[in-house]
Amino acid sequence: MGDPLQLLVLIVCVMVSSTVGTSQTRHIATIKGDIIVGALFSVHHSPGQKQAQTRTCGDVREAYGIQRVEAAFQAIDEINKNKTLLPNSTLGIEIRDSCWYSPIALEQSIEFIRDTISASSKKAKNDMDSAITSVNPNCPKPELKNIVGVIGPGSSTVTIQVQNLLQLFSIPQIGYSATSTDLSERSFYKYFLRVVPSDLFQAQVLVDIVKWHNWTYISTVHTDVIPSSPTPSR
Repeated sequence: MGDPLQLLVLIVCVMVSSTVGTSQTRHIATIKGDIIVGALFSVHHSPGQKQAQTRTCGDVREAYGIQRVEAAFQAIDEINKNKTLLPNSTLGIEIRDSCWYSPIALEQSIEFIRDTISASSKKAKNDMDSAITSVNPNCPKPELKNIVGVIGPGSSTVTIQVQNLLQLFSIPQIGYSATSTDLSERSFYKYFLRVVPSDLFQAQVLVDIVKWHNWTYISTVHTDVIPSSPTPSR
């Protein structure tokens, strides 16, 4: 059993122990398939100060959260309808709620890692089950899910922390709204890709607009915060 697996088992069992006695339940939305893509969407708002200790999410984010879940399901359906994209295979998705909060996103990422390791081979699953049993017999055994990568989360701050965990297990991650320039450092984030430009390009566009119109004076509004963070620092 390698060091990353030992670390994962330890984290899982500590996580299970820390949630015993709480009423918080994590819900997932899934479409089964031969190949599974994991997704971290902020379906709920981040916990308030009183709820942070129990990692209890806030209210539902209908526009930002629910719509992304529906869009993901529609995309999976459209891909599976096209028989030329994945011939003889079906694409599935497992969506977990990151609640725009790093501890919850990391907790949910661990679930993806467990599934990925267990599905890699029968031996890997047996190693995982044996390790869990030796550390704590009450730890849940993972199901076999062929998760090939993770989409999200939305926040740059949370994405960086999730990437630091996923890359330990060579799991690809695709960002859909994380725009921090830090994530462009390939030497630090080897398994991260994104489908949106970084903030560097947005800044360049703003400069080009000012130069194009020959403006000599502009005013800007600035918040001292990492991009996609829910609240600015004070």
